[in-house]
Amino acid sequence: MAPDARTQKLIIASNRLPLSVKRKDGTYEAIPSSGGLVTALKGLKYSDYLWLGWPGVDIDERDRGSVDKALAKENAAAVYLDENLAQSHYNGFSNGVLWPTLHYQSEVLFDNETWEAYQRVNKIFADRISEEAADGDLIWVHDYHLLLLPGLLRERLHAQNKRCPIGYFLHTPFPADDFWRGLPFQKQMLDGVLGSDLVGFHTDEYKANFSSACGTHLGAEVEGGKIHYNGRIISIDKYVVGIECQRFANTIDHPEVQARIQELETQHKGKTIIIGVDRMDYTKGLPEKLEGFRVFLEQHPEWREKVVLIQIAIPSREDVKKYQDLEGEVSKLVGQITGKYATPIWTPLLYIHRSVSFAELTALYSVSDVCLLTSRRDGMNLVASEYVACQEARHGVLVLSEFTGAATFMQQGSLLFNPSNANGLSDALYDALTMEKEDRKKMHEELRSFVTTNTSSKWTETFVGELKKLQK
Repeated sequence: MAPDARTQKLIIASNRLPLSVKRKDGTYEAIPSSGGLVTALKGLKYSDYLWLGWPGVDIDERDRGSVDKALAKENAAAVYLDENLAQSHYNGFSNGVLWPTLHYQSEVLFDNETWEAYQRVNKIFADRISEEAADGDLIWVHDYHLLLLPGLLRERLHAQNKRCPIGYFLHTPFPADDFWRGLPFQKQMLDGVLGSDLVGFHTDEYKANFSSACGTHLGAEVEGGKIHYNGRIISIDKYVVGIECQRFANTIDHPEVQARIQELETQHKGKTIIIGVDRMDYTKGLPEKLEGFRVFLEQHPEWREKVVLIQIAIPSREDVKKYQDLEGEVSKLVGQITGKYATPIWTPLLYIHRSVSFAELTALYSVSDVCLLTSRRDGMNLVASEYVACQEARHGVLVLSEFTGAATFMQQGSLLFNPSNANGLSDALYDALTMEKEDRKKMHEELRSFVTTNTSSKWTETFVGELKKLQK
């Protein structure tokens, strides 16, 4: 029999911990970090959980006791990796091979060394988690860095006579077969994921693509929400990830944030504000966004000196050449637009290439009339939900790439477009800026209903609830 639910632990596994480890006064402290997975799991309400992952830096063995203590205070524990192995796994295979493939990018560079690192890291995670898990604990594995982990875990837990339901959630798209089958060792990765008892995706499309790949490449029998493979039945479903709206509402009400909102409104008085918030990643369509905005300014000169695009581009993978090249391209486009259209009294574009605080981000969302998201491909995109959560007073318009997972659920309240079509992007922007108040309000209410219903709490409760049901 399964242990009493009160003693049952939930073990969360992700490549990186939701914390950064920093040295301070001869010891270590753990500082919360940001990111899509961290945002999604903000609503986790589970009394006894442990989050396992790499702390992000190479920790000397002499210091690991101090790091373990700091992490334990935050319900976390480290999977220690040496720097070279971690980078070969993360930048080499996970982001050099898997990330582009999952996002429908064809230029993939593969070598055996990074694949070996990927396997090695997944094995280290499997050893660490199987050692930590007690019989009856729930295990929830996250994302593409750990595709092999469920299968490896199942082997180890079985050998130790531990029965732990294993859940797996993919936070990226799962691509159509033309892209997936181009991956080296794609069968091993499908086999690894099917070590799970429950597999979750953002959308029905991703779920269908995965099911199809399992049928085609592994000969698995797919029946509705079940995959029959190796004498086991794996449940598979869509789980809509969200945010915690109340966190934004509480932040907006804070006196300091209200003061910042007033400052921003005064600073941009008479201007319509478009906000963009993206990681500096080629999947986010930043060059496409800037080109579309340039076309808009060219086609609609009457909007010059009346509109400003505030683009936050959060640095990402700065040690990777492809990302360095992207940053250079974006900076060049920003310079060209500013150089061509700026006047002594107006700058069309404010470009912020750094992270901003949660309070500042909330204030910027609140004062913006339009949110422009131009992803070439995106698993979900929680910025769309964050913007809606901050728009109860203004009823800003969401202009959303049709290639985001969010577009599947938010199309009724958004203006959708193809980011590769600069004219289409320009038209969508113009429609957003000229929309009647009543229409803005109606669209906002549609979006707000979705965002307040599909929260991160609901996502975690639903997935973990399903995982518990699978425990026999």
